[in-house]
Amino acid sequence: MNETQQEKELQEDQKILKILSLKNIAVVGMSDNPEKPANRVPKYLMTQGYKIIPVNPTKEEIMGLKSFKSLKEVDEEIDVVDVFRRPEQALEVVKEAIERKKERGDIKAIWLQEGIVNEEAKKLAEENGILFVQDRCMFKEHLRFKEELQKIQK
Repeated sequence: MNETQQEKELQEDQKILKILSLKNIAVVGMSDNPEKPANRVPKYLMTQGYKIIPVNPTKEEIMGLKSFKSLKEVDEEIDVVDVFRRPEQALEVVKEAIERKKERGDIKAIWLQEGIVNEEAKKLAEENGILFVQDRCMFKEHLRFKEELQKIQK
């Protein structure tokens, strides 16, 4: 691994730590099926002290939490948008997040889960001052940085 690659990985790790230190997470595409990662990941994050806000237009409630049809409808502060949607749908989620950020000033980061990559969405988010992570699992990354996060949050 060359120095530039190491620097990039270090920057990515610092960005991930910064995002994981934020507490209000809107989960776009959250599922009520306990077998799916779109249910297991937010459930784990809840046990770690994160406030989870389900966003799923087909559900009224998920895990006892009110589910919103879109990011625009969420009536509480959002720090991070965690996306469980197909890669081709990620750009629309980013556009909606940017719109909301301009109106409410609250979205600081967008996280596309493992297997979800959309370079156009990344470019647009970063151009609008939003931290962006893609193709990584928030659950796995939280486990990887758990000790560091506990130090930060003390």
